[in-house]
Amino acid sequence: MIEVLLVRTSLSRLASRPAAATLLAIAVAAVGLGPAASPAAAATIPAGAGSYTDSRPAGTSGPTTNTGAPVTPKLTTAARDKPVPTNDWWSSLAYQRYGDNPYSTPMYGHPLTYQAKASGLEVGYPTTPAIVGDGRQYEYAHKADLTVGLSGLNSPDTKADAWSDWTVTPYWADGSRTFRATIGHGMPFVYAKGSGGDARITTASTPTVFSDDGNVLGITVAGHHYALFAPTGSDWNVSGTAITAGLGGKDYFSLAVLPSTDALATYRKYAFSFVTGSQVAWQSTGGTVKATYSLTTEAKEGTERGTLQALYRHQWLHTTDALTPYTYVSPRGTMKVRESASFTTSQKNNGVVPALPASSGVDKARLAGYLNEVANASDPFSGAADTYWTGKALGRLAQLVPVADQIGETATRDKLLGLMKGRLQEWFTAGGASEFSYDKDWKTLTGYPASYGSDTELNDHHFHYSYYVYAAAIIAQYDQAWAADSAWGTMIKHLIRDTANPSRTDSAYPFLRGFDVYAGHSWASGHQGFAAGNNQESSSESINLSAGLVLWGAATGDDNLRDLGSFLLTTESEAITQYWFDASQQVFPASFGHDTVGMVWGSGGAYSTWWTANPEEIHGINVLPVTGGSLHLAREKAAIKRNIAEMERENGGPAQEWRDLLWQFESLSDPAAAKAKWDGVNGNYEPEQGESKAHTYHWINTLNTVGAPDMTVSGDLPTSAVFSKDGTRTYTAHNHGSTARTVTFSDGRMLSVPARSTATSTGPGGSDPDPEEPGPSTGNTFRLKSGGVLTTATTDPAGADTIASADGVNRDGTPYRPTVYEVKKVNGKVASGAATAFRLRVDAGTKVGLAPQVRVSYDLTGDGTFDRAETFRYFATDPVNGWEEYTQASGAQATTGSLGELKNGTVRLEIWNALGNGTSQVQTGTDAAVLKIPYV
Repeated sequence: MIEVLLVRTSLSRLASRPAAATLLAIAVAAVGLGPAASPAAAATIPAGAGSYTDSRPAGTSGPTTNTGAPVTPKLTTAARDKPVPTNDWWSSLAYQRYGDNPYSTPMYGHPLTYQAKASGLEVGYPTTPAIVGDGRQYEYAHKADLTVGLSGLNSPDTKADAWSDWTVTPYWADGSRTFRATIGHGMPFVYAKGSGGDARITTASTPTVFSDDGNVLGITVAGHHYALFAPTGSDWNVSGTAITAGLGGKDYFSLAVLPSTDALATYRKYAFSFVTGSQVAWQSTGGTVKATYSLTTEAKEGTERGTLQALYRHQWLHTTDALTPYTYVSPRGTMKVRESASFTTSQKNNGVVPALPASSGVDKARLAGYLNEVANASDPFSGAADTYWTGKALGRLAQLVPVADQIGETATRDKLLGLMKGRLQEWFTAGGASEFSYDKDWKTLTGYPASYGSDTELNDHHFHYSYYVYAAAIIAQYDQAWAADSAWGTMIKHLIRDTANPSRTDSAYPFLRGFDVYAGHSWASGHQGFAAGNNQESSSESINLSAGLVLWGAATGDDNLRDLGSFLLTTESEAITQYWFDASQQVFPASFGHDTVGMVWGSGGAYSTWWTANPEEIHGINVLPVTGGSLHLAREKAAIKRNIAEMERENGGPAQEWRDLLWQFESLSDPAAAKAKWDGVNGNYEPEQGESKAHTYHWINTLNTVGAPDMTVSGDLPTSAVFSKDGTRTYTAHNHGSTARTVTFSDGRMLSVPARSTATSTGPGGSDPDPEEPGPSTGNTFRLKSGGVLTTATTDPAGADTIASADGVNRDGTPYRPTVYEVKKVNGKVASGAATAFRLRVDAGTKVGLAPQVRVSYDLTGDGTFDRAETFRYFATDPVNGWEEYTQASGAQATTGSLGELKNGTVRLEIWNALGNGTSQVQTGTDAAVLKIPYV
């Protein structure tokens, strides 16, 4: 079935392997993906100086089923005229990719999973990962615990009826009954509405009833706890695996997955506060990106309008909003529950610069020679014809324009700009060998020649068009007239509206087509037609679009688009950090033997790509293209080092095929090591097809001179960045505006930047952000970091974590719902005469009788068994607001096992409330939140 799998791919480009494109063409033919019918003539629609058509070019295809039949969106009448957001976590509801499945494939909302079927909606809560594919993939696959619907429901299909930023309402109808169920990311509830039948829950096995209170029923199925809520006055009836309730003239009921049986009372409070919509609002000001995620609700009974939301790791790491002690398992690590209809996150803005700053480390003559090799090539576009490979070529040229300008090679700069303009204008003019066509059914703009399913499956538009937007942004930096709406800017805006439309009211394109605002990243498949949900391989090409938005918005004076780019980039950066690179080592299952994944799926992640098992491409696919938007990767330098080390282990040595990409990646953490590899080949290598020797040489030698990006400092202009080496910081910013401005950095540094210019300055910068990044394998002092991490880093923001209540039971000496912090892969020898030490700040607010308690455990070999455990006496907090200090001076209560040499070991600190009936807090991210282990 390899051929079929290739056809179903969500990405991807077949990299620098031309033969693979032939294999894909053979695969397409093998399953009958021929061209769909096309209208005889297409109208040309002007767009500034450019144009596009309203029908596909003759002989080409639009969206199809897997058998090649044309397909239109599967929507109810109410939703028919609304642009459908393809490339989402639930898109198979609207896109019937497989002709024999008119319902949906599995959809991963997290913590719940779903699949539509004739009788209603399957609901599952996968909590145990499986390792598949020779250990190369982990997944929490959908498995139905129950199906929710109406008695007798037997619908011929399921349609999308309504949706918002991260919720969707599928619809069933069979002539006698209608049924709707609102579901979403982070929602532990399913909100059901129906007519023509009783509420019906069918369980996968005979349920255990743990609570029965008439219209509220608590059941356990497959080890998972659910609460069922029928209208007041109704009563649930359990008969084997069938559970029914009359609705008493009402049309609503709900269910929820519970984190524990004792949570029923809390969840019951919100059972009839039905979610009706979801929306994110963002702002980027003063070097900070804030986002507020809000649900709208309707009270079906009573007046309660609040709800419960489960936050993903990338969200709760960056919120100071109060969270409950309740948690869920997910493929993205622990989800934490908030009792509110909204929450806000805040992150430092990850800056984007058109080019790295000028430095003395670059030999201008040598760089000029490399630039000329590209500018004077017989075919600077390397034969590219389709949208993807044309984009790659545009990206390669775009990176060199500001570099040429930087060293005074203005003729080369202008030649490169001319090449880019010419090719873009060719694509932006209908009727030629390449053009864009608008599909009124799917509300999308597709470039032809298309590739990798961008036409037949609506895959990867954000990948392909990212290069066009980025290239146009560089052109606009030097030629604003070219980017005007009356010239070529309108066509660029069409590409932006197709891929990252900020408007929810645009009738021509959906809101943020590919970007899943709650998941924190984009999805690549247009149809989501996989058992594992949707997927994304090249997260870095998604970042390329966000970086392009920052630069295009800045260059054209559109601050709203610029700030949208900042929000998308900053949000996805944290998702990449956690879910692709597992930087905190808290997401991937312990049984998954990799430090990174090439692709993220709704159900998990895979150490793979769509086209090869070559480790260089598995690691490199989430790096390319390397641009001024790639600096965000430097936030987790220890993760980069682990990533490169794993690639070399899996590869049997240093990179060869994509060496330039991986050198540039390594230089974000260790510029000297990257330069040594560059120097070792002295330019004698074949660049990756989106790269050039000119760009790689400039990148590596610049960072070796100014240092790795210092992500602890941000500027109040999105087009700014900071680098640090040996205690000296280099500050740079590009001002696209028509007047001079001063950029203020978060460390107090100010930089005056003339109009339409780049400025750079240096100065003392405090601590080096990369003092060899001591990391888990060196050093013996660790800070507590929100998110369950022990880290040697000293740059994480201060915060606080909640310590769960002891629930009125004496828990002295036995961890109960502890807040856990861990560090893995620790090496060290026992220090003579030393002992475990900690300094923590705790606070119980005004609560009385609470007592935080700590246990520190050592797994000496990382095999999952803790060989040594030290439990300390609890600390009795006072009922006065304010932090109190809890240290090892309280004394040891119990010790088991012996210390020994740590070899790839794990150290864990657990803190819980031993007494009392309330929650307390422990500080994180400061020198007062420290564990010191007795090792050297």
